[in-house]
Amino acid sequence: MPRTDRIRVRRHTCDCQPIVYELCQAGGLLFVRRLYRSDEVLIQESEWLRAPDAEQLWMKILSGQMR
Repeated sequence: MPRTDRIRVRRHTCDCQPIVYELCQAGGLLFVRRLYRSDEVLIQESEWLRAPDAEQLWMKILSGQMR
C-alpha cells in the first residue's frame, strides 16, 4: 500500500540516462527516488526526510558523494 496517493517530483536528473534520480515531496516530507531502467524499471526510494535533510541527500547524489 503506498504511503500517499499524491507525490510531486520537485527536481530530477536527466531522463536520457539509464539511472534517473527524482527529488519527491508528499505530505510535508521529501525523499529521493532512484529509477534504474534496463529490461525493466527498478525503483528504489530513500527514507522520507524533512526538507533540509532531503536537500542535503539530493546535493550529495548530484555531486557524486552518494548513490
